[in-house]
Amino acid sequence: MAKVLILYYSSYGHVETMAGAVAEGVARVDGAQATIKRVPELVPEETQAKAGFKTDQAAPVLTDPNELADYDAIVVGTPTRFGNMASQMRNVWDQTGGLWFNGKLIGKVGSAFISTGSQHGGQETTLTSIHTTLMHHGMVVVGVPYSCPGLSRMDEITGGTPYGATTLAGGDGSRQPSDNELEIARFQGAHVAEIARKLHG
Repeated sequence: MAKVLILYYSSYGHVETMAGAVAEGVARVDGAQATIKRVPELVPEETQAKAGFKTDQAAPVLTDPNELADYDAIVVGTPTRFGNMASQMRNVWDQTGGLWFNGKLIGKVGSAFISTGSQHGGQETTLTSIHTTLMHHGMVVVGVPYSCPGLSRMDEITGGTPYGATTLAGGDGSRQPSDNELEIARFQGAHVAEIARKLHG
């Protein structure tokens, strides 16, 4: 069984929703199993409340970054912060020096999905910055090929890139992931699972 970890951070629930869609995609593949976990929050509870953070997320928190070595694939989900991953996600990867030193993630599949507030809010730079980290670990980076029909939609405003699934939250966070964005995330989950299963086998 190829084990796929969907590891995400979400302030307002958009990336959480996308993580669920990625897991649904993994479930489409026989011989693959999805686990969803989120990274620890760094923002004080009082500040979270004032900012309206979504605090009822059900996914368990990853408490030990060394657990990453237990999976055959890791799909990273994060909102964009100035064209990079959120500090909450960066904090976890900054604790993986031991995994890097011992080559524990070499040859595993890595992938990424993200959320931005606008169409041009750093989607591709955030995804490729995540890829850089994954590649330093020696992971096999997987995106979304153009065999995914949703990447070529021109009849609506939509996220979705060859570097990974994306969604647009809107400046006030009111826009939720669209059907097309969720289907691209499912496609990505299945694609990652298929490759992980082949490599795992």
